[in-house]
Amino acid sequence: QVRMVESGGGLVQAGGSLRLSCAALGTSLSINAMGWYRQAPGKKRELVAGITAGGDLDYVDSVKGRFTVFRDVSKNTVYLQMNSLKPEDTGNYYCNASIGSLRFWGQGTQVTVSS
Repeated sequence: QVRMVESGGGLVQAGGSLRLSCAALGTSLSINAMGWYRQAPGKKRELVAGITAGGDLDYVDSVKGRFTVFRDVSKNTVYLQMNSLKPEDTGNYYCNASIGSLRFWGQGTQVTVSS
């Protein structure tokens, strides 16, 4: 059974940095894509950043130039380096992995940016 294990959230002041990590455990299958979503209170979950097996990247416009997504294929791990954080980046961040036709989600890690 695939299990997504996240870490790295927390409280940070505006302008600060955080790095999130997420490991996909319990699978030897190839992971097609991995990514990070976030959900703020009262808002829909949105894609923040994604990376395919081939290294193609995708970012929501609001984080371009501030966030970087990268992965360690050998460890089935995806990272999200978040710099110049803003209060509007606050939310619960979920990692996601696509394996075949299935998608797996982490439990979420809270990121809170104070002004």
